Amino acid sequence: MSTAIFYDRHGDVDALRVGDEPVPAPGDGELVVANRVIGVNPADVKKLAGKFGGGDEFPQVLGFEAAGVVEAVGEGVEGFAVGDEVVWSGTGAQREKSVVQAAKTRVKPANVSFEQAAVLPVAAAAAFSALAQAGVGDKDVVLIHGASGGVGSAAVQIAKALGARVVGSASAANHDYLRGLGATPVAYGPGLVDAVRALPDGLSAVTAVVDLVGSPETVAQTVQLLGPDGLTRDGGPRAVTLVETEESLAAGIATKTSRKGALREALALAEAGLLTLEISARFPLVEAARAVQQVADGHVRGKVVLEV
Repeated sequence: MSTAIFYDRHGDVDALRVGDEPVPAPGDGELVVANRVIGVNPADVKKLAGKFGGGDEFPQVLGFEAAGVVEAVGEGVEGFAVGDEVVWSGTGAQREKSVVQAAKTRVKPANVSFEQAAVLPVAAAAAFSALAQAGVGDKDVVLIHGASGGVGSAAVQIAKALGARVVGSASAANHDYLRGLGATPVAYGPGLVDAVRALPDGLSAVTAVVDLVGSPETVAQTVQLLGPDGLTRDGGPRAVTLVETEESLAAGIATKTSRKGALREALALAEAGLLTLEISARFPLVEAARAVQQVADGHVRGKVVLEV
């Protein structure tokens, strides 16, 4: 049997319960993975509340990313063997053992911990996709709205690895943290545009924006800093948001699309020592409700994980 965190209705963390389930054999193209660490994300909160798809067939299990060890290999699977240490993305990760698609699984680099690998599929892959979509490179100054969270922390480091200079917005309490990642911090809020324009050494000349907040304020600030004509360049977007809203669409800001190979790229950066995400809290699997509540409360720096 395998322990899992179920919910039988949409709602808040009170809907979560600990239970047991049999572990099925893997089907064609599938693996059974004994999870070691599971990432917890805002998407879990939204899915639990019924705002992120998933339908109304219950019970369901939260979770979109994990790292662990292969226990069984299905027919037609190549490149994986029992005992391989892997990282995977999918659905229903908050369980002791998962049946996962081999196509959404990658071998974990030996020098990357289970903990660090487990938090890459959602945050780092999203950050890499957004930066690539915005065409960020070594001649850019990129502003990241909401830079201290999981996706933001990854975006800062990936942008630096791409050769860009980074300005990150966050609360004052997280400014030293952002400096440690290599970004120049500015306070979010009404004074952000003036704060960016006052930055020295050419940092005021923002050429690309990744918006992880998606508020009317950040949309307006993005347009002010890039100018209406600066939202695109050479036919591609220079501003990308992960939070599509009526305001972002009306302004002409592109919505992030997933980039094939983003997890592979993120793992390569982690293996090279260029990408590390801070773990703000660790909980045992059976205390998943506490972990999801912490993410729901917001203002998490880095990532929250479950340990199996």
